[in-house]
Amino acid sequence: MITQMQQLLTQSVSKYPDKIAVSFSNKNYSFKAIEQQSNRLATYFQTNGIQRGDRIVIILGNTIETIVSFWAILKIGAIVIPVGTEMKANKIDYILKDSGASVLITNEIIALKNKDMLQAQQLKKILIPNPSVLLTETWIDPFETALTRNSNTLTSSGSISIDLAAIIYTSGSTGEPKGVMHTHDSMLAATHSLNTYLGYNDRDKVLCALPLSFDYGLYQMIMSISVGATLLLEKEFTWPIFLLKKIATEKATILPGVPTMIMLLHEQNKIKNFDLSSIRAVTNTGAALTRTNIEMIKTLFPNTAIFSMYGLTECKRCTYLPPKEIDTKIDCVGIAIPNTELWLVDDNDNKITTPHQIGQLVIRGATVMKGYWNKPKKTAEKLKPGTHPGEQVLYTGDYCSLDEDGYLYFKGRMDHMINSRGIKVSPKEVEDFIGTLPEVNAVVITGVPHKDYGEALFAFIVLKEGENSDETSIILECKKELETYKVPEYISIIPAMPKTPNGKFNVIALKAMALESINNNTKALV
Repeated sequence: MITQMQQLLTQSVSKYPDKIAVSFSNKNYSFKAIEQQSNRLATYFQTNGIQRGDRIVIILGNTIETIVSFWAILKIGAIVIPVGTEMKANKIDYILKDSGASVLITNEIIALKNKDMLQAQQLKKILIPNPSVLLTETWIDPFETALTRNSNTLTSSGSISIDLAAIIYTSGSTGEPKGVMHTHDSMLAATHSLNTYLGYNDRDKVLCALPLSFDYGLYQMIMSISVGATLLLEKEFTWPIFLLKKIATEKATILPGVPTMIMLLHEQNKIKNFDLSSIRAVTNTGAALTRTNIEMIKTLFPNTAIFSMYGLTECKRCTYLPPKEIDTKIDCVGIAIPNTELWLVDDNDNKITTPHQIGQLVIRGATVMKGYWNKPKKTAEKLKPGTHPGEQVLYTGDYCSLDEDGYLYFKGRMDHMINSRGIKVSPKEVEDFIGTLPEVNAVVITGVPHKDYGEALFAFIVLKEGENSDETSIILECKKELETYKVPEYISIIPAMPKTPNGKFNVIALKAMALESINNNTKALV
């Protein structure tokens, strides 16, 4: 029985030793090669006094070293902390200090850029792949040197399933980042549940251009390893033409994506028209698919199953929409993933039983986090007593509703709801409507202060190529179909949405743009 994450790799090595596990940067790595390299790195850690429960931060981006490091860390019973390469120095400093990390694995650019800050840390070692500059500090080693260790000296860590496996820090866009703690149990439960409904198998080739520091990207690697699939690893959000070529030449079968990626692929393929028929499934989470996004996927991949999913770092995944429902429940995020229960509660913590009533989503299941690292008060806000004695369930902080069939509809974050004219408005509901207008390619709604209404809706819109609609026309369409308090007060048509490193629309940047706009006396449209 598998009780620890690293056993997923060991199991696949026994079944598929010479099969390609990872293809990256024109090189192929077998399951046996990943196993051997991770064993050597694990031995290096143990030789340098890194122990069970120690924290190791990885800031390498999408590289083979990230994958080898992930499995090596787990093999010694230490805790993986994946961090994005775009992270600013103050956030890296915070994460290293907050986690009490013993080791940092990063690239030379980040190490040199943050040299003074890193020297002030209490790190035992910094590992850097392929350093081009001779770094003389005794606590810095080339990654390749660590791989020269004799893996036969690796000793058992003694870890068990309830031990922590990973801490994944949230982006921390408002305040300090929070370290979401996941045990081997919760990560194995998530892997098994995802594989159950997505059906990844040893014949699949999974094309991943999502950051491995982002749990959506990380689990592409984990799931591929767990079933003997081949991971086609690309740098984060590489040029869409390269992804299209990779699909066509490698005959990729699975494409995990986000709406921004889908839009870029769609526009590029109208020019090149690659054969993309090998893709059997497209998955999405992180940002909801619009009707336009879904039509783009169907155009790109006519025979594919579309899995629209919804989740959060605190429980990995909440729901998925079975592909057969993609047309009948197009604005829906689906049903609970296998081995998970969900329900809604009102502001008084009473369970909601009436269809279409909005409430906070509660998740019960083995995928729920252990809590936030070093943040007991924040943990207590999210993990509360469940329906059975002694258990804790996750209060997500997301507003949702359920229809008569028990299908979930995401309405917005509790802290993102806009209080317009005394009524709570879901930005997503307005975005969904504007997104149906034939001339609209993308839309984001944010709230801005209003002297009469409390808050007003500010809409950022990107038009489809060749369209020339204006703000007034869009407002008129909104007035035809939406209640008065849901009609945007302001509209800004922009050429492209700013994006975060994870490919999501950068709502914080848009919020700042909206506030600057109204402060510059932009006139309201309604």
